[in-house]
Amino acid sequence: MTLPPDYVVLVVGAGSGIGKAAATHLQLLGATVIGADRDVVALHELGQPPAGGTSAGTLSVCELDATDDRRISSAVATILDEHGHLDALINCVGINPDAGTPSELVDLNTFDEVYRVNLRAAFALTQAVLPSMLSRGFGRIAHVASIAGKEGNPRMASYSATKAGLIGLVKALGREYATKGVTINAIAPAVIHTPLVEATSPEVVSAMLAKIPMGRPGELAEVASMLAWMISPECSYTTGFTFDLSGGRATY
Repeated sequence: MTLPPDYVVLVVGAGSGIGKAAATHLQLLGATVIGADRDVVALHELGQPPAGGTSAGTLSVCELDATDDRRISSAVATILDEHGHLDALINCVGINPDAGTPSELVDLNTFDEVYRVNLRAAFALTQAVLPSMLSRGFGRIAHVASIAGKEGNPRMASYSATKAGLIGLVKALGREYATKGVTINAIAPAVIHTPLVEATSPEVVSAMLAKIPMGRPGELAEVASMLAWMISPECSYTTGFTFDLSGGRATY
């Protein structure tokens, strides 16, 4: 699959993990990619030319805290001013700071922060890009949810609850805009080789891996490939859906 050079994609959370993999993969496919993150150091690395060769598309970077509504509005307005349109949004932001903590010990301020990053930011980002997409009658929005949002992982209550909320949000929005040319979907990875998983306790990771029939974590390239299709023009008859990427764990 290739994408035309005027296919403009905003990837939020592009500084590391799934977001970084998605941004670089889309650049190789030919798209005009804007990688956004609040980690300035990671953005500097992301913005460097690809090692050992050229890519088909372009990749620029934008500092963005997805919990700051004004920064979101400003970033989207800048993209529209520079490119005239925005074809797709991929939202990869997510935190899981209390993984492994018994729920009765989770600090409510931490829960609130997980909500702001994992769920509220997703809605704010979607709100910001929808008007321009609706005016053109075309758009693709993909959010990174989690298998935890489908099944609930013990000692990951805040993460599971907010990812479940994200899946519900995608269902509602997908149906709401189904006739407007804008598809809104999610992806629910299980264990993937990411910094977020690496920061999770080995006991929690082992418990999650034990539920995966393939017996291995997913690779970043596998997630990036699926996201690229989800935000391409080819994904035209699926909306409000959460795609499985769990090595056979979610067969329902």
